[in-house]
Amino acid sequence: MELLGSPGRTLVSIIGFMLTVIVLATLAYMGAGWSFADASYMVLLTVYTVGYGEVHPIATPYLHGVTMALMILGCTGMILLTGALVQFLTITQLQQIFGGRRVKAEIDKLDNHVIVIGFGRIGAMLAKELKAGGAPFVVLESDDKRAAAVRELDYLCLVGDATSEKSLLEAGIERARTLASVLPNDAANVFITLSARALNPGIEIIARGEMPSTESKLIQAGANKVVLPTHIGAERIAELILFPETARMLRSSDMFTALERSLRGLGLDMAVVVVPEKGALTGLSIEQIERRAEGKFFVVQLNRQGGDSITSPDRGLMVQGGDGVVIVSRSGQAARAMFEAPAEKVRAGRSTF
Repeated sequence: MELLGSPGRTLVSIIGFMLTVIVLATLAYMGAGWSFADASYMVLLTVYTVGYGEVHPIATPYLHGVTMALMILGCTGMILLTGALVQFLTITQLQQIFGGRRVKAEIDKLDNHVIVIGFGRIGAMLAKELKAGGAPFVVLESDDKRAAAVRELDYLCLVGDATSEKSLLEAGIERARTLASVLPNDAANVFITLSARALNPGIEIIARGEMPSTESKLIQAGANKVVLPTHIGAERIAELILFPETARMLRSSDMFTALERSLRGLGLDMAVVVVPEKGALTGLSIEQIERRAEGKFFVVQLNRQGGDSITSPDRGLMVQGGDGVVIVSRSGQAARAMFEAPAEKVRAGRSTF
């Protein structure tokens, strides 16, 4: 059995062998003038060793040879098929039992790890990055086929419904440092965030949101950070259109890629923010903007709407609508929100500015 490979491949190979024997034997009987019904019936009687008797007399040397070959090959094949089937079922059940125990034992050893909820496109990319970064993590996936794909990549995976507190506890939520809920379902992400926050008040929760209106709900549910993939994709496209040279430098340069990884290791992000015409920070100097930011971010480059790029800009430079500012921040979304907030109205006497 081991010569053929895994139990699954062994079973498939023997099934193929048996089908070949049955087809050839049926054609051989039909070559002697038998009908298809009689030939196939005779083949099955012989292969399964039922012994109800011959359909037609086996009276010629040709039929003797066909029947003897069918008995030898067919009966031997059935013995092998039975053994392979028993082996396949037994090993499958043992793998489920001991595989589940092994996964549970490995999860129980985890501490200060990351729990990734869902193994869709974003979950798969996240798991790949965590693996490359050497961070311990476990994937919690409800779909059996996707869970099998996770195991093929040699990632630690637990099959379960993340909306169930039992599954979160099995994933070690009480010992985890971060939970990333990246399901494409906003309602599920909100519910998972609520459950995770209740089970571990100190855990960092990063949640995915599809609709912009979901961001506030996730924050209220207990998420520390919310990622909007559609929003991020739109911002990236805007960068490429409005400031192609800066976008190319930031995203394609090996030096800046290494810098971005280093910043990420410190919990910082680098991004290009397009300044709106009537934003809260529009028309202010870089110094004034950073003062209002209160340490949330600082500006490292200014791209004028006309195309000029100013690296290490002077603190007194004024930022105008349409400019692009390259910022380093703890939360790129929070920084964008400060720029996009409407300008405050100031009332002086009867006039409003």
